[in-house]
Amino acid sequence: MDNMNFTQNTQTFERFGSDGKKKKSDKEKKKGGKWGVFFGLLAVAAVLVLANSMVVTKQNQFKLIRQFGRVDRVVTAPGLSFKIPFIESVDTVPKELLLYDLPPSDVITSDKKTMIVDSYVLWRVTDPLKFAQTLSCSVTNAEGRIDAIVYNATKNTISNMKQDEVIRSRDGKMTITVDESGTELQGNDLDLSEGHEEVVNITSLTEAVMGQINHVEKQYGIELAAVEVKKLDLPDDNKQAVYTRMISERGNIAAQYTAEGKSEAKMIENTTDKEVSIMLSDAKAKAEATIAEGEAEYMRILSDAYSDPQKTDFYSFVRALDALKESVVGDNKTVILTEDSPITQIFNGRY
Repeated sequence: MDNMNFTQNTQTFERFGSDGKKKKSDKEKKKGGKWGVFFGLLAVAAVLVLANSMVVTKQNQFKLIRQFGRVDRVVTAPGLSFKIPFIESVDTVPKELLLYDLPPSDVITSDKKTMIVDSYVLWRVTDPLKFAQTLSCSVTNAEGRIDAIVYNATKNTISNMKQDEVIRSRDGKMTITVDESGTELQGNDLDLSEGHEEVVNITSLTEAVMGQINHVEKQYGIELAAVEVKKLDLPDDNKQAVYTRMISERGNIAAQYTAEGKSEAKMIENTTDKEVSIMLSDAKAKAEATIAEGEAEYMRILSDAYSDPQKTDFYSFVRALDALKESVVGDNKTVILTEDSPITQIFNGRY
């Protein structure tokens, strides 16, 4: 009897725990595990669906929502939006200003001179829908079209310009020499002494190129903000020939300036000599007039002196002494005089 009670108690303990609660069977445990896995998978699926339905648009992006390959709508404002998961897809288009560095290219001027142009382009997408339709949302495709468009515009622009015009128009400013009336001095008219230098604004090379690019935005939905020339150079094989020609031209210009300077110097020298001759002639004429006036005054004084009998003897005495002084020169001091000589008469006391 006691053994039967012990067996029943043991079975009861196995069915209930030490706390008196009923234990679950293995079948019940398997059934609960299946439900846990189901709810776990359901939660994962819900997270995947939610993640696939959210569209995050950044400040520098456009988002194109496609439904079965066709663009259904375009998201332009930054923020969070939603789409139909697994049915709609998303393409991203850049919204910021992009830089494309064009490879250097050879172009020929109107005077048949080859030049190398190295430039870059700043561009942006303005119409993402047209950009997607024409260029498949590909930046690489857009850069390929930009390369061809800018190269053709540059080639057409430079082919209508001479080499020196291309070089002068690079920065849109040109220094010229003008006279007082504002007329530009060129060639033999160039005289820096009569003119002054002025900086004038001209159509730059990049402005001329941009003037030929007017269909890109309408055709591809992109805008070319700027086309800038980084480098404008000559091919290596004809650089030396161009340098030699430039040196020769500068030498001819220098020779022309030297010849003009010498001619101007000769004219100044001749003018100065003429003025000096005139001045010397005038001075000599004035000197001769002064001498004549002095001699006339001298003769007047003598005339006045000889007209007075009291002064006549004195002036005769003074002139006789002057004559004697002039005659006694050198080492020989001997003077031979006749009796009727005025000097003899002085010594004889007749005066």
